[in-house]
Amino acid sequence: MSESLKPVTAIKAPVHLEFSYTAGRASTRFLRGMAQGKILGQRCPECGKVYVPPRGSCTICAVPTDVEVEVTGKGTVTTFCIVRIPSDSLSIDPPFTCAHILLDGADLPFFALIQECPFDEVRMGMRVEAVWVPKEELGPTFESIKYFRPIDEPDASFESYKEHL
Repeated sequence: MSESLKPVTAIKAPVHLEFSYTAGRASTRFLRGMAQGKILGQRCPECGKVYVPPRGSCTICAVPTDVEVEVTGKGTVTTFCIVRIPSDSLSIDPPFTCAHILLDGADLPFFALIQECPFDEVRMGMRVEAVWVPKEELGPTFESIKYFRPIDEPDASFESYKEHL
């Protein structure tokens, strides 16, 4: 690289998107559960997979999933990334960790923030639990869960989550 050229370290690209989201039946039940401090999914009546958040139908069997299932707020980190790049749109300063978490009883990883742990100690197989906002702040939103934190349980074996990577 020429000494007269400096590397680009940031760009500003103002973008404004307006959209409306109308939750379907499955999403509405899930979001109402979040407002009560519950994580709800739906089980496929044919293959038995539990979808969290629910989709209303099984992507494998192509049948409606109308059997509601409550899962715990505990799970296993299947994959993760360390965010190191600052952005005006972030509510926390990097570095921090985001992860796919396979909740106990679910068959679809849930994307969330990991906190209360140094970012360089997060690992695949780590057991974590949801940290909810105070009861009076619960609402029909993913933001009812502030983040996930490590718990004092042994790491899950790779075999137990390898199909969810």
